[in-house]
Amino acid sequence: MHFLYGAQDWKTRERGQEDCYLLTNGLGGFSGTTIIGSNTRNDHSVLMACVKAPNNRINIVNHLKETLLVGEKSYSISTQDYVSKQKTERENGFLFQLAFRFEDYPEWTYLVEGVEIQKKLVMKQGENTVCISYEIENRSGKESTFTITPYFQFTKKGENMEEGQTIEKNKNCISSNGYSLYFWTNGVVEEEETTYVDDFFYAYDICDGRREVGRCASNHNITISLLPKEKKSLFLLYSMKELLEETVTEDQLRAMEKHLFEQEISYRKELVKTAGLQDEVAQMLVKSANQFVSDRESTGGKTILAGYPFFEDWGRDTMIAMAGCCISTRQFATAREIFYTFMKYCKKGIMPNLFPEGGNKPMYNTVDASLLFINTVYLYYEKSQDQTFVKEAYSVMEDIIFWYQKGTDFGIHMDEDGLIMAGQGLDQVTWMDVRIGEILPTPRHGKPVEINAYWYSALKVMELFAKEVMGEEEKAKHYEQLAEKVKQSFTKEFWNEKKQCLKDVISDTKEYEKADCQIRCNQIWAVSMPFTMLEKEMEKKVVDKVYETLYTPCGLRSLAPEEEEFHPSYGGEQLKRDLAYHQGTVWGFPLGGYYLAYLKVKGYSKEAKETVKRQLAPLENTMREGCVGQIAEIYDGLRPVRSHGCFAQAWSTGELLRVYEALER
Repeated sequence: MHFLYGAQDWKTRERGQEDCYLLTNGLGGFSGTTIIGSNTRNDHSVLMACVKAPNNRINIVNHLKETLLVGEKSYSISTQDYVSKQKTERENGFLFQLAFRFEDYPEWTYLVEGVEIQKKLVMKQGENTVCISYEIENRSGKESTFTITPYFQFTKKGENMEEGQTIEKNKNCISSNGYSLYFWTNGVVEEEETTYVDDFFYAYDICDGRREVGRCASNHNITISLLPKEKKSLFLLYSMKELLEETVTEDQLRAMEKHLFEQEISYRKELVKTAGLQDEVAQMLVKSANQFVSDRESTGGKTILAGYPFFEDWGRDTMIAMAGCCISTRQFATAREIFYTFMKYCKKGIMPNLFPEGGNKPMYNTVDASLLFINTVYLYYEKSQDQTFVKEAYSVMEDIIFWYQKGTDFGIHMDEDGLIMAGQGLDQVTWMDVRIGEILPTPRHGKPVEINAYWYSALKVMELFAKEVMGEEEKAKHYEQLAEKVKQSFTKEFWNEKKQCLKDVISDTKEYEKADCQIRCNQIWAVSMPFTMLEKEMEKKVVDKVYETLYTPCGLRSLAPEEEEFHPSYGGEQLKRDLAYHQGTVWGFPLGGYYLAYLKVKGYSKEAKETVKRQLAPLENTMREGCVGQIAEIYDGLRPVRSHGCFAQAWSTGELLRVYEALER
């Protein structure tokens, strides 16, 4: 899937800064700026390296200032905002930018007084390495000089350079803060005294209540000169590894550049081939989904990062995202590695929600990750028929069921009616987990609807595994009987006859019971899970209610607009954002559950598939907004036209990928 943007997409600087690109390296490192090349977040970077996968990220090469001299006149080719500079003094390269393209890597085209510049950038898998190449053709009648001024930070992601922090250059090595970066170029390197720029302006951080000003440093320029009618190539290779000798020829750099780009294209083509999906959007989502898969050094296995640029790897998010990002894409070996990591850290029946980093212990504040683990193992088995792995995982799954019945941490336990209760005090253990001091905007202590949908499905999965894989008929019968009890209780207690849908939660105290009957998106998973409890007509009513009150083409609202606590927009300072986060804000990932539920209640008919395809059509435009080729985390609740939060979210991408798989298979 090829994305093409033109000057009409950046009529103004602000328009051009709405969208960005993302490349990742499978370590947690990434490269990403806006499509006009500017940094509007302190998390934007040409090279955001990761020195310990996946979360120890260092912003190394923050920005490349690019200048073109044609005759005696100088032009900015790059774009960047600064706090103190006047509009006429800012880098205004977007004025000369003709195009931005993205399929497997980003490409920019510029034209100034007859000088055309083609720029492209690639990131190497498994390394903190980026290569930037420029093809420059001087069709003017004047001599021209192209200059790159690299700006460095060598600081932890999201942090600013410290006062007194030095940047040293020794031949082809730049070093600071204990880190070293090697670079190679065929341009002329001109060393200069270190210059600090203290006023990089991050417009998209100030609107989110984050730090809006950044500090960077530069100590050299790289130039290349062209005579009239001359065409030249300029290569710039950055890596935290010594890939080449200190001195290289242009031919060596050209060969390295060619290898890196061909390697990336081949890698992404192989992902698409393995997945076997035919739809063009689905193929792009396959590539995008893989960008969240990363090594985790502390466990020696794979993990899934929840979202870029902000989030790390979380248990709940991983289990939801895996179904699309690993299983729908047929990346079964990766799925197994992730499963093994979770199995290793399962404690008292609870999967970790946050993995250990350094000497820290895992955090276990989640009720859903363990139940989702069982259901995701089933989805894996359904596609792979890997009984060997199921047998390895079986004891862990048994342990989860045991502890959920007996009772474990965070108030997680089975009530007398067979339903699962969770949450106590100020602990928020479902995905609607915001806590502001002692304020719980979405108190869901008691019996949350989706948790009990996961619980029932997990029991049916265990029944199937006990019978088909383990040959344990008595255990299978036990799980069957318990599941039937859960089904009877669920239908009786959760059905809201007045609203013709499901309650969101059955609170354990009167303090919170006002929220029980709010219309929320969580009920959709009671229809879309592998095994479900409701009668067919009830399932249809749930799907209809969700469509009527919560559906948008970008995702499902977390709360219906008719509810008193509904927030129509998301933004502003942290408090305002947190209060709106699960109170009407549109989320991308539940949309996958909606479409799967709709197809199910319509019997996967031809007409139903055509309806879903038609409703999915705007997704292509969604993938052009925010981060090219990706699905964002959230949107405004009333009019979801601009993405917020993470510009690329694993479970959003993965869940919608599952829908495309369902349409084809």
